[in-house]
Amino acid sequence: MRYERKIPLLGCADEHLREILLGRWKIKLIYYISTGVARPGQLQKKIPQASRRVLDMQLNQLVKHEIIRKTFFDEPVPRAEYVLTEFGHSLLPVLMCMIAWGKDNSRKLKKLINNRP
Repeated sequence: MRYERKIPLLGCADEHLREILLGRWKIKLIYYISTGVARPGQLQKKIPQASRRVLDMQLNQLVKHEIIRKTFFDEPVPRAEYVLTEFGHSLLPVLMCMIAWGKDNSRKLKKLINNRP
């Protein structure tokens, strides 16, 4: 069964960006891949709190959205690696600004998140 969106995207740029980045681990995945962490097992070690199934699903979505590219190596022990596409590289400045803002405001953000009703 394939998931079909109930509410269509309205064509707003922020909705399209949110669709691409929606997913708890996608920003971390993009960041780690940009730093050279390319294999699924390496990514799993960098994000141990995420299940392999969820990481695989979000990696596949990033491939679908052409942020990353997956390359298979047909070797005695097959392996796969991920790299950022040119389109994915164009997203890095945005992500780095978001990460910097998060670091600059981490105390306040933790306080606000932990004090939810």
